[in-house]
This record gives sequence, structure tokens and C-alpha cells, in this order.
Amino acid sequence: MAEATQKQLLHLVIGGELSSLEGVTFTDLEKVDIVGLYPNYAAAYAVWKQKAQMTVDSAQTRYFIVHLHRLLDPEAAGA
Repeated sequence: MAEATQKQLLHLVIGGELSSLEGVTFTDLEKVDIVGLYPNYAAAYAVWKQKAQMTVDSAQTRYFIVHLHRLLDPEAAGA
């Protein structure tokens, strides 16, 4: 019941091969790994960390956490 009353702060975890180490442009958008949506930062971070460790040998591959709650409600306090 406590989970249902907590505010949902959606986070998206995505990753893939970047065209350059200096930017965040993916080489092929069709190959971007959309890992999933998570209800809070802690859950997203755990998955991000796992995916990042799995690709540690590929310098061009990066994973990101996107704070969707900030995009969906940019004027919310704490966003």
C-alpha cells in the first residue's frame, strides 16, 4: 500500500553505441537499447549500473538515465 501512495518519478534507461566519445549522438537510432521505464531514480540507477558494467569493454557504448518526470511536469517542485 505504501508504494501506491508514493509519488511516481518516471525514469527511462537507454543506451547504445555513440558516434563520438565527446558527444551523445548515437551511431544508429534503430539499434538504441531502450532498457525500460522505472518508478524512481534508485531503480533506474540499479539497472543502468548493470547495463553499463556489461558494456565496460566497449568505450563507444554508453547508457543514460533520462529523468522523464522532469519532462512531463517541468514546473513541479523538486523536478
